[in-house]
Amino acid sequence: MNTKSNILNPQSEISNPNSTSTVFIIDDDLSVRTSLSRLLRSVGYDVAVFASAREFMDHPHLVPSQSAISNLQSTSGCVVLDIRMPGLSGLDLQEELLAKTDYCMPIIFITGHGDIPMSVNALKKGAVDFLVKPVDQKDLLAAVGAAIEKDIVARRKYVEEAEAKARMQTLTPREREVLALVITGKLNKQIADELGLAEITVKVHRGIVMKKMGVKSVAALVRKSECAHRSVS
Repeated sequence: MNTKSNILNPQSEISNPNSTSTVFIIDDDLSVRTSLSRLLRSVGYDVAVFASAREFMDHPHLVPSQSAISNLQSTSGCVVLDIRMPGLSGLDLQEELLAKTDYCMPIIFITGHGDIPMSVNALKKGAVDFLVKPVDQKDLLAAVGAAIEKDIVARRKYVEEAEAKARMQTLTPREREVLALVITGKLNKQIADELGLAEITVKVHRGIVMKKMGVKSVAALVRKSECAHRSVS
């Protein structure tokens, strides 16, 4: 067990290996970490605790990334984050996660020094909630439940967009041209005339595009194309 900075090892802190929802608690106060982790475990959540924002960032495998897209939907989680800590603050960590990671889990801020401007700033940047210490148990559980639900939906959307974008990148320049015209509803003959190709050639390209994009209808191709063009950040 790692006792550095008075925190328990994040891996050993995951109490139920069969669970798919993990709450990451980041607070420099050991008593807060202990009480919150006990509460959350008592209702079935897995918990990982960290004494600082930097300690959390030093474990990049805990932050979903582009390289782990295939596993992204198999888990869910949220971050319960103290807004005021020595070194990297909670707000600083929020900024860093948004700027440096491909996918940011929902964040619930907690603080004993909360004020309106600070909470508004955090919420505008995507925080799920802003709770003042001592945190009411019901409020925390409600916020975590809402954050987990939001995370499940967001991960699904992220994976769909990333998968569509990856498929789009396999298309050749000519296939992209054909796709762009197909999704406008144009027929093979019209596309052939516009691109100066034989109709049979357009038909072949169209079939390849459908296969590469993993769809069987124009309507599905339109949806996949729209999905691919959304920002995946």
